[in-house]
Amino acid sequence: MDERGEHVERLAPAHRATADYMQVAGGRSNVHGLVEVDVTEARRRIRQFETATGEELSFTAFLACCLARAIEYHPRVNAYRDWRGRLHVFEDVDVNVLVETTGGGGEQLGVPHVVRAVNDRSLRAVHDEIRGAQYSQKSTALSWGERAALRLPGVVRRLVWRLPRWFPRRWKLLAGTVAITSVGMFGEGGGWAVSPTNYTVQLTVGGIAEKPRVVDGGLSTRELLSLTVTFDHDVVDGAQAARFVDRLVALIEDGYGLPAATQGATPEVESSLRSRLSSLVDRVTGRW
Repeated sequence: MDERGEHVERLAPAHRATADYMQVAGGRSNVHGLVEVDVTEARRRIRQFETATGEELSFTAFLACCLARAIEYHPRVNAYRDWRGRLHVFEDVDVNVLVETTGGGGEQLGVPHVVRAVNDRSLRAVHDEIRGAQYSQKSTALSWGERAALRLPGVVRRLVWRLPRWFPRRWKLLAGTVAITSVGMFGEGGGWAVSPTNYTVQLTVGGIAEKPRVVDGGLSTRELLSLTVTFDHDVVDGAQAARFVDRLVALIEDGYGLPAATQGATPEVESSLRSRLSSLVDRVTGRW
């Protein structure tokens, strides 16, 4: 049987930059935690808000706010070690998110965008910035300076990705302090992704799948998010990472920052909730 031919393509400059990043990040002391998070309540609130307003809240913005809030409880995870072994702990939580946008050829691209000081902003403000980045008319093409830099030898190109270890503040200004990347935006179903990272903390968002789970003693179908939480073990130890993940999962499952169940609900839903609340108050009052 004759072999079929082949063709050779030039590697796109953006892919070359990604390969450089992965090579440097792979040398860090990354530890990955694979968790399942019940996002049933959060997605229910998002759907209610969309029904009432006609606008869909960004799930990435919600996760960014939960991440920033969890870091406020555990600020030492928002830190980097410099070349002298000192720890730089940043007060601002600058989140680098992957924004899905359309390239010049009509293809869907994941473009990084840094949302500054998320811990001091509302979910709505973060949502508006991410949506603005998605629909921005700014070209996704590389500038002439970026194209020239990517033609440099690999040893020189990879120096920029070593900034977190040498000059943490410069890295913060360039790329933020923590990151959220998503593989779920390009597919459906559950599943985790594991990726090396240059960040002290990174969330890799996988898919959402419906699975049975015991809730209040009964079996029900829940929406479970596959989430990978990656830490730099040179900065964050295991116990600290475990406490941080517990806090983060609790915030996500409680729908932190999302409109309350009655905000934006339909009149029927709102009336039902008020009726249940009134009944509960009557029972409690009767006991007293």
